[in-house]
Amino acid sequence: MSQITFIARMTVQEGREEKFVKLCRELKAYVRENEPGMLYYEFFRLREPRRYAVIESFRDEESEYKHMSSAKLGEVAPKINECLVGEWVREYFDPL
Repeated sequence: MSQITFIARMTVQEGREEKFVKLCRELKAYVRENEPGMLYYEFFRLREPRRYAVIESFRDEESEYKHMSSAKLGEVAPKINECLVGEWVREYFDPL
């Protein structure tokens, strides 16, 4: 399989949105600067209260692996998870 794309939806705890957004922006800046295999990486505020999503698209499995095993993600992801209610829900998209 070549390109890997997914959306992950999440709910942020009440009162934790400011910290969550700051962490997402920090991670996004790092990814754009350091991960050339990332085709698209963007966080979104959904229209439901405290709901957010991230869309991630990788050139290939190797690029996804590098992102998922990066030291920066290992540092920031636990802090993001502390802001969430429950877990992320991922939906994968396969190109036609």
